[in-house]
Amino acid sequence: MSDGLQTLPLSGLRVLDFAQFLAGPVAAMRLSDLGAEVIKIERPQGGDLCRSMVVNDQMLEGDSLVFHTFNRGKKSVAADLKDAGDLEAVKRLIKTADVLIHNFRPGVMERIGLGYETVKGLNPRLVYAGVSGYGTEGPWVKKPGQDLLVQSLSGIAWLNGNAADGPVPTGFAMLDVATAGNLVQGILACLLRRGTTGQGGLVEVDLMTTAVDLTFEQFTCFLNDNNRQPVRHEVGNANPYQPAPYGIYKTANGYMAFAMTPLKVVADLLDTPAIAEFGQDKAFSHLNEIKKIVADVFATQPTQHWLDILEPAGIWCAPVLNWVDFVKTEGFKAAKLVQTLTSEGGAKALTTKCPIRIDGSAPMASAVGPKLGQDTEAVFAEVAASAEA
Repeated sequence: MSDGLQTLPLSGLRVLDFAQFLAGPVAAMRLSDLGAEVIKIERPQGGDLCRSMVVNDQMLEGDSLVFHTFNRGKKSVAADLKDAGDLEAVKRLIKTADVLIHNFRPGVMERIGLGYETVKGLNPRLVYAGVSGYGTEGPWVKKPGQDLLVQSLSGIAWLNGNAADGPVPTGFAMLDVATAGNLVQGILACLLRRGTTGQGGLVEVDLMTTAVDLTFEQFTCFLNDNNRQPVRHEVGNANPYQPAPYGIYKTANGYMAFAMTPLKVVADLLDTPAIAEFGQDKAFSHLNEIKKIVADVFATQPTQHWLDILEPAGIWCAPVLNWVDFVKTEGFKAAKLVQTLTSEGGAKALTTKCPIRIDGSAPMASAVGPKLGQDTEAVFAEVAASAEA
């Protein structure tokens, strides 16, 4: 709860999170942020593999810090799905759930005995949500669905960087997080439909489809340009389909971003009449020549010098900040983007907060991720009691 928020929108919903690593658990995390009870179903031996995925040697009470980041506030049930007794207990739990999320490779849940058709028979109201790397059909189905690999296969890595660079992936798991967002949208849509029909549904998302969807603007240009590969700009590339001066440029003491601006305005503000000679209709066909002039000018003065000229003129521009500088800004402080997680033992960790505001307030989760199997006995006892009632 935060700032007087009494009832979160998904309070009363039960979500079973069978997923590991990122996309599935992040989707479950967002549902938890919005009030759902989320129960992780984990292997008794080691649990979610992300528990041991140590990043930069950062741990919290025996588990990877990143595990706690996107499993905050969840419960944990340890169950061996190959064990008949545990599987039967999980099936009873499924009967009480509203949503099930998994990211096993296609066919695995069916072999376990928890495929969609089977589970639908157990609980027709359940929204069954699956995440995969490449969908459920085609020659890539069995490929590992990992963010960097899909960025590479989908062409995204060839959109980033300047013309002379090799492929440049994003520095974070962009597709995992975006796929999680797609999954949450599909789940919420099916829950809304269930309110009318009483029936659950099947939601399926994959990293490859997300990659194409994220690049829909550029990919649409490509499809309608005889499938010609877009050419990255020689300098300041930020979008191969945007004309000059759009891009990032080096200044005398850093970097700055310069967005869409008419060339005549650029020429006047930067005192570069050579740019005006090109004419606005040449902003794309001569973009490398124009951007080279802009780059040479920006390199002569510090970033703030140019901001003082451009911002009062209403130009879309910004300094390029690293995280050390970003967290010092008043904009960052005013946005209140960070929350503190606290374990039962008192260990604390800072992490990001839910980006969604409900009734004017952002939901806040104060609990770290669960210890492996900490809720197994209580959850299964509750389900057994309700089955006998």
